[in-house]
Amino acid sequence: MSTSLHTSTLRAPSTAAAVAYAGVVTAESTTAVVATAAALSEAADFVRDAAADSKRIVVLKQESEIASFVAASKGEAVNIVVPSSALVKVIPALRGFAREKTAVAIHVPVGSAGQLSEVLAVRDSGCALIRSADSPQSAVRFAVASALVSQKIGLPVIHCFQQAIAPEAVDVEAYEAMSEQQAIGDYLQQTDSEEASATETAHREFAAALSLFGAQDSPVSYVGAADATLAYATFGAAVADAVSGSSDPVGVVQISLLRPLSTAAVTAALPETASHVVALEQVTRQPTAWGPLLFDLAAVLSSGEWTGRPRPVILDAVTAAPLALFGPAKLGLVTAHSRTFTSPAHFDPAATAGIAGFAEADTEVVAPELGLEQQRERVERIPYGRMLQELFRERLSVANGAESATIWGDSTQSQTSPEFGFGRLAAFEKERAQLAQDVGAALRAVDEPLSAELHQALAAWLDGREDPAVATPAAAQRIGELLAAEMGDSPRLAALHQRRDAFCRRASWLVGADAWAYDIGSSGVHHVIASGLNIKMLVLDTTPHPFAAQRGAARKKDVGLYAMHYGAAYVASVAVYASYTQTLQALGEADAFPGPAVVVAYLPHSAGVFGATDSPIEVLQQSKQAVDAGAWPLYRWDPRNDDAKRFQLDSERLARTVEAFLARENALAAVGSAAPEFGGDVAASAERAAGARLAARARGDVDRLVGGLDGPPLLVLFASDGGNAEEAARRIARQARRRGMVARCVGMESADVDELAFERTVVISVSTAGQGEIPTAGREFLRALLAASANLSETSFAVFGLGDSHYWPRAEDALFYNKPARDIDRRLAELGARRIVELGLGDDQDADGWEAGFSAFEQRLWAALNVGEALVDASADDGEEAKRTDEENKVISNFLRGTISQALADDSTGAVGEWDAKLLKFHGTYMQDDRDLRGERVARGVEKAFSFMIRVRLPGGVATPAQWMAMDRLASEYGNETMKITTRQTFQLHGVLKRNLRETMRGINRALMDTLAACGDVNRNVVASANPQQPHLHTEVARLADDISSHLLPSTAAYHEIWLDDKLVAGDATQSSTVADSEPLYGAAYLPRKFKVAIAIPPENDVDVVAYDLGLIAILDDAERIVGYNVMVGGGMGMTHNNTKTYPRLASCLGFVAAEHAVAVSEAVMLVQRDHGDRSNRKHARLKYTVDDHGLPWWREQVAQRLGFALEPARPFAFTRNGDRFGWVRAAPGLNNYTIFVQNGRIANTPGFALKDALAAVAAVHTGAFRLTCNGNLIVADVPDADVPAISALLADLRLDNLDFSALRLHSMACAALPTCGLAMAEAERYLPHLIDRIDSILDSAGLRNDAIVLRMTGCPNGCARPYNAEIAFVGKAPGAYNLYLGGSHAGDRLNKLFRETLTEDQILEVLEPIIKRYALERLDAEHFGDFVIRAGIIKATREGLDFHDQ
Repeated sequence: MSTSLHTSTLRAPSTAAAVAYAGVVTAESTTAVVATAAALSEAADFVRDAAADSKRIVVLKQESEIASFVAASKGEAVNIVVPSSALVKVIPALRGFAREKTAVAIHVPVGSAGQLSEVLAVRDSGCALIRSADSPQSAVRFAVASALVSQKIGLPVIHCFQQAIAPEAVDVEAYEAMSEQQAIGDYLQQTDSEEASATETAHREFAAALSLFGAQDSPVSYVGAADATLAYATFGAAVADAVSGSSDPVGVVQISLLRPLSTAAVTAALPETASHVVALEQVTRQPTAWGPLLFDLAAVLSSGEWTGRPRPVILDAVTAAPLALFGPAKLGLVTAHSRTFTSPAHFDPAATAGIAGFAEADTEVVAPELGLEQQRERVERIPYGRMLQELFRERLSVANGAESATIWGDSTQSQTSPEFGFGRLAAFEKERAQLAQDVGAALRAVDEPLSAELHQALAAWLDGREDPAVATPAAAQRIGELLAAEMGDSPRLAALHQRRDAFCRRASWLVGADAWAYDIGSSGVHHVIASGLNIKMLVLDTTPHPFAAQRGAARKKDVGLYAMHYGAAYVASVAVYASYTQTLQALGEADAFPGPAVVVAYLPHSAGVFGATDSPIEVLQQSKQAVDAGAWPLYRWDPRNDDAKRFQLDSERLARTVEAFLARENALAAVGSAAPEFGGDVAASAERAAGARLAARARGDVDRLVGGLDGPPLLVLFASDGGNAEEAARRIARQARRRGMVARCVGMESADVDELAFERTVVISVSTAGQGEIPTAGREFLRALLAASANLSETSFAVFGLGDSHYWPRAEDALFYNKPARDIDRRLAELGARRIVELGLGDDQDADGWEAGFSAFEQRLWAALNVGEALVDASADDGEEAKRTDEENKVISNFLRGTISQALADDSTGAVGEWDAKLLKFHGTYMQDDRDLRGERVARGVEKAFSFMIRVRLPGGVATPAQWMAMDRLASEYGNETMKITTRQTFQLHGVLKRNLRETMRGINRALMDTLAACGDVNRNVVASANPQQPHLHTEVARLADDISSHLLPSTAAYHEIWLDDKLVAGDATQSSTVADSEPLYGAAYLPRKFKVAIAIPPENDVDVVAYDLGLIAILDDAERIVGYNVMVGGGMGMTHNNTKTYPRLASCLGFVAAEHAVAVSEAVMLVQRDHGDRSNRKHARLKYTVDDHGLPWWREQVAQRLGFALEPARPFAFTRNGDRFGWVRAAPGLNNYTIFVQNGRIANTPGFALKDALAAVAAVHTGAFRLTCNGNLIVADVPDADVPAISALLADLRLDNLDFSALRLHSMACAALPTCGLAMAEAERYLPHLIDRIDSILDSAGLRNDAIVLRMTGCPNGCARPYNAEIAFVGKAPGAYNLYLGGSHAGDRLNKLFRETLTEDQILEVLEPIIKRYALERLDAEHFGDFVIRAGIIKATREGLDFHDQ
């Protein structure tokens, strides 16, 4: 929009014409007129003739063209003049404008109450809603202001104005002076640094835009007496003349800007002296007498802005008569009548003032087919009806049935109108309110004294009448009996006795099904929500899962979202077959809520609520799938709670933000319909699919046309597990663009096999997962391809596959190598497609991995396509971001900030970008997704079920009971209701949604812990012996762990800025202090890979000290004092299957250092790795490879240079075991420790054993500390002698003292693996307990139940559970298949070795059973299992990582 307006004096045939003209002459704006009404058609013709540039006025023939017209305007400011009847038909477009912040001003002429009601029907579409005064001049001013505000802040505006025929001349000379002063340009360029809510920003911008014209226009204004005792409120209608100059203390608040409504502005405008506030509304009669403005005023009077001010009586004066008819005399009659009310009421002001001719006929309602009693009986047949009956019993009052189309019932049946439904329950609530007043009067009466018993009963009822526990049916019956005994001839007591049923606090419910979700207004749902009465609604949704996308008139509104948006009702979403407990909780909370409540309940039935075709199992399965997939979220929303607790999400996992759930294209879509609709899917699915197919083909035609103009088209598809196949695909797309091709690169999950026939050239990159399987994202594509019958003779293709030729080493398993690529290549050829080049195969066994095969494939591809060399430099920006390295990502991250803040604020997805996800690790959190749900969600075309794991930095694993309770609470509120004690001796939370990340981090920090550097390429959590045999030394090593952790902690302020400051920072922000951010120890690139430190006190190796980058082994003198530490370097567990360049390694000894230099030597070792670690290959970047690359002598020199002195020779030590000591042990004089076995470290409540709750009960009474162990167990530490009996009794009562497990189980450990770990190839934590059950039976038969064997399992070869120094280890290779390793030492100081590959469960048992039985028969005294298999020649001893793969 430019800074000038065309200037002239205009006499338009109508106000609509003047408004349209103003839009046209506002430079750089485009105006359209929807000419579906005669007056608007005339306006369009006039503007065509009058406007200087007729090309900028467009006549639209129907409302459906609006969205496409706005889209075609390509970002220009748009004005549209439409009739009011069009608005409800374009609600989806209006919501889209609001969601996308489109600069569009929609101008709507209104000339009657009906037309204004049509405008108000879309007041909650997300658009601003403003009304100008009655004059054409005001209409033009508001029209231009609406366009300006819309363009400036991206807020779509609906502007309604009073239509007038042949209005006065519209003088635009005032605009000329404004234009010459560049007023419009100045306004558009003006910025305001003051932070404000969206509502206050809109209010401020409208005020500023209206002030440009010099008139006294304002979003909210007041006219009248400063000390008015009665104030009217109107929506835009000017009745100021009727009160100005009046001697009566009356005023008018004219609300021009109704949406968004500024509570502060209305509060400021209303005089504090007003004892009555009257909403004067010109609208058609609503299903209830209350008009829409009343509810906005009620919200204002209930807001925090009003706190402390006297609360006036609020009245609603609803009429169809134009408010201009209310002159001073007429309005005076209305004022006098209003002052007679002492409580909220409604009336027709036209009738009060004697204005006739505006009465309306009653609205027709839909009649239910069944009578009242029949419907009640049917309600009791559904699960939710039975739950209502069980919960509330005799208190329950169901006023209608599940098949009534509206809450109003049938006006033709006396039993259902008007007492039926809402009216019936509303009358009962009114009766109870009056009963309370009468009881109060009876208690105060001195002329009729009550007995002490009756007085006490009535007083107790009056005080607790809204409490179901007080106002019970039994209490009501007792009060009735007492009244009957005492009332005698007393009219007062007789009246109370007559209403004795109202003494019971009923559970008043309205029950409805699908019909209510189609049109909220006509079904009466809106008015129940808005009534404020103690009425509860249960709305059933029977749509089977998966939900079909709904369009147009058949599309449902979301009653829950609507109610939450209104803000005054309790709202819950439940599914009884998915969570019975949550349903009970929600129904109970709804009943206890002091006002309206809405419970939307899922009950999938293809034939409706009472359909008999669906089996209970089908209903159960569909309910669980809908909840698990996020299609039906479980939540509770209580407006009484503070912001943090108002919305409670009860679904176990949720990938999207709640807003995205409530906007999805299914039964929860918040889109309006023009008329009431009823249950059932009326769309023809075949036609819908065919239409979508034709639309897709049309898009393909356009793409091919564009490709023919710009260059040959190329479609690149990929399915990738680890990212390499995607990277290969994107490289091909980039190179294609550089060669002049028009390339598209998309995942297979977004591709349609049937559309391949319309593609000229297709290149596919696919990796191999599991046992020759295609990655999850490609499953549906491959399934469809194998079943397709398409003719692909016009399509050319090439396929590149990524795999590992040795992953399945047996000859019979060779067919699994690159099987997905082979299958796709073969099938495309079978369907007639022309192969461009032979199948390309990338093999991880090649020297350069898959890159070697890819390079050869790419050369053949470009030669075959004959597109020549790249036309632009490879570094040029071609629209596809080149792959960034991890090192580059760290360097450009501005000390770990990246764009994390923006990613957290993006509520359109539950994920963050790849590079922010890598940076988040430094902050202690990993992005994950629920792999149990991945396949189903990919098939439905929705994003993965993303969530985040959070790991705490807890040096030494020591926590207070208060910290335990804090973590327990955070796990329940924001996680998946479990905690994990990790192998890194700390807490880990899973299932935290992105929207809860910041609050969870803050909760951890409030508990005096943090997560900084718990992950990432830095020093991570420092671990230490948790329960040494020299208990007096624990405090010293725990302190050292904390000292090292603090000393090596990153210095960046990003952690505090992002997670703890009230204001999130931008990606390029500096720390809040005036000192520039820096990393004195790490530098901008931090470390090449993670760095781990462990401290152990022999003879206990409970931390596996030689499995870490740096291990400090305490050396004791004869008095058992620590004199120093042997320094061990180069430990690490991770490797890659079949990649012999990667291997686990145990640490080597550099020498001895005195205790006072332990922190310094830790820094020195880390700095050597910082400076010399491999930053070019992350698979070779760990410190263990740096040790082997340079050797120990070199390392000793490097460390000595940084220390300033050389290390002393190593001193002798010996380890005997590396497990935990369970049960009671002495900790220190007067103190004791009890170690609890926690299987795989998982703290959870499971059927039959509520471990999480049990440990919380211990934390509530424990006065000592908790120590987490590196084996996933928990120590209740520092229990005074005097407390041991009580703690022992508590542990026994909670079943926490149960150590009657096999010694194998007590020494077992598994990583988390599936479903949360993205690297897992197989189950671990969830599967190992079952496998141990079967191994235990072998041990029992061999007499080895009490013989400790260290057994560990991981879901992938990265080694999180430290499998490679265990006596028995299982490492996942594919679902249900594990590599078996044997020969680690019981003390943890020897590696094991691969014994068998790719074993299933039965094969594992078949292999292990004879070895275990042989061990039982042939072992030496005190010989451990790992030592035996080496002595017996079953496996070769392995001490060095370089020897790990040797057989």
